[in-house]
Amino acid sequence: MAGSKALDVRSALRLPPEERAPLLVQIGRSLVEGENGVHDVERTALVRALVTLVEEGIGDPRGRVQVGEVLGLLGDPRLVTPVDEAYWVRVELTRLGSSIQIGRFPVTNAEYQRFVDQGGYDDESLWDDEGREWLRTVEDPWPVRARAASSKPFVVPNQPVVGVTWYEARAYARRHEARIPRFDERLWVTRGDEKRPYPWGSPFGTGNANTREEVLNRPCAVGLFVRDRTPQGVCDLAGNVAEWNLDGVGNQKWIHPGAWDQPSMAAWAKARFLEAPDSRWAGLGFRLARD
Repeated sequence: MAGSKALDVRSALRLPPEERAPLLVQIGRSLVEGENGVHDVERTALVRALVTLVEEGIGDPRGRVQVGEVLGLLGDPRLVTPVDEAYWVRVELTRLGSSIQIGRFPVTNAEYQRFVDQGGYDDESLWDDEGREWLRTVEDPWPVRARAASSKPFVVPNQPVVGVTWYEARAYARRHEARIPRFDERLWVTRGDEKRPYPWGSPFGTGNANTREEVLNRPCAVGLFVRDRTPQGVCDLAGNVAEWNLDGVGNQKWIHPGAWDQPSMAAWAKARFLEAPDSRWAGLGFRLARD
């Protein structure tokens, strides 16, 4: 059995990329489901090949979603934590007269689950008064909702965490001595000095970001849509998941609405709308920033 599975990996790597992907996904899923047969060397080669497919944008979006998911379940080596410098991208916000370090990707399920496992929901110092009150009264914070069977497509390790409130996002940021970016900061990270309407420029086009038009009906692995990134390498700013911002109006907070379940109009860099800080839905996540 071991020899045949190892041969499958080696054989798949000899195929053209478009033909290679489905076979690599099949082998990867057999590993995730607990079947034996691939030695460490072949497993490493499999993961490396899946990363290549993700980073080069090879294949149709639906197929690449499966590639990204399997990569996440096997262990995505692209993911680092906020303690690693590679997590951050430094961006000069010349029009704001400042600079920022911002997360290359939105916060992922893998990151957020680590926060949960390390007692983030029990550490009152991470939560402000309103957050503690929300946490005291809510019956199903993210750790509860994430265990539901219906949440399975949304809790893949290398996908953005979704269904978190502003309170939960802020507590996570505090754990890492960071914060949520303000709307104007996120806007200029996306637009740059060129005033790009989307991270890649214009027009919106097709296949550039995970929005409703792609009909994927779910979030995908971070960085999967390779054009949805700025020249500096900040990814998933137009689509995949909407993002909380630090600021707002009154007791509501701005979000950038571009997400897998929202139309392309929501992907525009200047798009924003207000949400109550206890809002949560399957297309809403966040990313970190620090000064």
